Amino acid sequence: MERVWVTSRLVAVVVVVLVGAGACAFDPQSGGSGGGGAAPAGAAEQVTGASDTPRPDQHGRPTPAVPTPKPSRKPTPKPTRTAAPTTTPSSGTPKAVGCPQGEHQRVVETYLARLGGFGTVTVDGRQSAADCAAIKKFQKRYGIRPVEGRAGPTTADVAQRLATTDTARCKAGTGTTFCVDLTRQTVWALRGGKVIMAPTVTRTGMSGYRTPAGTYTVNFRNPKEWSDPYEVWLPYWQHFTQGMGFHETTTYLHDKSIGSHGCVNLLHADAVRMWELGKVGTRVVLIGRRPGT
Repeated sequence: MERVWVTSRLVAVVVVVLVGAGACAFDPQSGGSGGGGAAPAGAAEQVTGASDTPRPDQHGRPTPAVPTPKPSRKPTPKPTRTAAPTTTPSSGTPKAVGCPQGEHQRVVETYLARLGGFGTVTVDGRQSAADCAAIKKFQKRYGIRPVEGRAGPTTADVAQRLATTDTARCKAGTGTTFCVDLTRQTVWALRGGKVIMAPTVTRTGMSGYRTPAGTYTVNFRNPKEWSDPYEVWLPYWQHFTQGMGFHETTTYLHDKSIGSHGCVNLLHADAVRMWELGKVGTRVVLIGRRPGT
C-alpha cells in the first residue's frame, strides 16, 4: 500500500511539472503569435513600457514608476542641391548633354557633311549639340543601334560607304534599274539614268554564299514569301536569280558576321520603297564583290 502511495505521488509531481512547462514556456521564435505558448507575465509591459504600475523590489518595497520617455523631435535636414557640372573634369571642354563623343567624330562629320540632309555639321572633330542631332538622325535613318549620337565604328563605316558610292557606275536602262554595289554593300535605284532612290545600306551573301555580280531581271514578286530551306519569312520579296532576291531583313542589318545566303537584305523602309518602285521585268545590276567572299 505504501508503494502504491509513493508511486501515485511521483506521477502527480510529473504531471504538475509537465503542465506548468507547457503553460508558461515562451518561444522566442514564435514572435508572440501564440505558437509557442503564453509569454511571461509582464513581458509585454517590459518591452513596450505600457505599464506605469509600481512593482516591488527585492525587499518588498514598491519602486517608483518609471515614466515612458517621449522621443524628441528634431527637424529633418533638407538635402542640398549640387549643380551639375557643365565641363569635363580633365579638359574643361563644354560637353553636349546626352551626346557622347566617339572615336570617329571627325570622320563621321566629314561624310555627313558630304551626304547632306541630316542637319548642320561642323567638321572639327568636336562633338556639339548640332553634330549630335545630325548623327542621331543618320543613325535612326539607317538602323544603327543605339541611336545616341556617338560616332562609333558602325556609324563611321556606314557613312563612308554611302558617301563614296558612285551611282554613275551602274549601267542603267531606260526604265527602272536596281543597282547594288557589292564592294560597298549599298543599293540604289535609277530611272532614265536619274537617281530616284539614293544609296542606302544592304547586306549580301556571306562567305560560301556569295551574291554574284551581273545583270539580271526581277522575275517574281511576293509581298511575303516563305523560304523553304531556311524557314523564315521574306517580306517584300523580289527574286532575280538562283533563289536570290531583294527582301527586308529579319536580323540586325549591320551584323556583318552572319550575312545572307545570297539575297540582298534591306531595312524595312528601303524594302517597302523598292517594292513600290519595282515590278516584274525591272532591271537589276550588281557590281563589285563583297569583301571576304
